[in-house]
Amino acid sequence: MTFMLQEKLAMNSPAISRRVFLKGSGGLLAGTLAFTSGPIALLAPSSSWAMPLDSLSTRQGEILLAAVKHIFPHPHLEDAVYAHVVRSLDKKSEIGDFHTLLYNGIKDLDERSGGDWLALNNIEQLDQLSAMANTSFFQTIRSDAVVSLYDNSLAYAHFGYGGGEGDVGYLHNGFNDLIWLPDPPKPEGGYLPNESVS
Repeated sequence: MTFMLQEKLAMNSPAISRRVFLKGSGGLLAGTLAFTSGPIALLAPSSSWAMPLDSLSTRQGEILLAAVKHIFPHPHLEDAVYAHVVRSLDKKSEIGDFHTLLYNGIKDLDERSGGDWLALNNIEQLDQLSAMANTSFFQTIRSDAVVSLYDNSLAYAHFGYGGGEGDVGYLHNGFNDLIWLPDPPKPEGGYLPNESVS
């Protein structure tokens, strides 16, 4: 999923006001890119982004976005990439039991935090979230994010994935480009299945 422009389109339509658009949707996550240069900025049509939510409210989306950022911290990863997890959770929350799980988890997080988890500073937010690490709420967010956070073109661009969507895979597109580690010793059979022993 790329950046959503539905809010912009709705606001420019003479028949639909911004208020009507927001009232008719579950909620809206919106923001501005923090880094105006870099791979994600090159993919984005503008520095502003918006992602409509079908069943979660804006506040619920913001809480889930902040929670995912604590669970999978990447200091220079744009919120627009983290929003993919919220969108995935939003789609799944159309099922009653899943929505109840998220709703109750967010409610519990707020109650543990004196009423408003988002009002806490980052360290306090992390402390309260960590206390829920063994709950179904936390585990659901974590397990969804393992896939939805990293399996999209924006994440590929940020992390330097060597291949593109729909390609032959990562095997021949830089899986062994370990720029953050020292060069490992070459295995006896080579790195690739079709290499001969040197």
